[in-house]
Amino acid sequence: MLVGKRSSAHVFMPDVFVFPGGRRDARDHALPYSGDLHPAVTDKLIHAASRPLTASGARALALAAIRELHEEMGLRFGGDADECHAPDLSHLRFVARAITPPGKVRRYDTRFFCCFTDEAGINPNAFSDSEELLSLQWLDIEDNSSLNMAPITRLVLEDVTKFMIGDPSLQFESPVRQYFERRGKFIRGFL
Repeated sequence: MLVGKRSSAHVFMPDVFVFPGGRRDARDHALPYSGDLHPAVTDKLIHAASRPLTASGARALALAAIRELHEEMGLRFGGDADECHAPDLSHLRFVARAITPPGKVRRYDTRFFCCFTDEAGINPNAFSDSEELLSLQWLDIEDNSSLNMAPITRLVLEDVTKFMIGDPSLQFESPVRQYFERRGKFIRGFL
């Protein structure tokens, strides 16, 4: 898994290692793609939504994740940074969702996707630091204890590692973890 350290200039989680990601933009619905999400992934995204979500909305979440991967780490699905192409979403697995509890100053409702670099045509050596993420590095999923990692990043990493121990191919139909708080208690369940 590839992580980067948030800049010390960030107000939220400065100097903490996280996965790339960010907010879905209105324009993400219009981004080109060459292959659609696996039907099981689309179905899980739709059924996990707090508000009504269409297949187009689920696709926009995936396209936002791919856009953020490029913006924050310089990586592109299926090609080099100079290529103009439409990513194939069919390689993305939906692995987790995290929702911060009401009342927090900074809230998020985040979906976490995984893919294998060889399936997605990603050159694993083509990453580069950005204004948002620095000190990018590939983690050994069995030894990542020395990094100052966001707790949610560590939880997702631990759970994906457990899924992959059970099935290294990380099936599209694999369980999706959900992290949220209910009545002051942290819940680490499944969708």
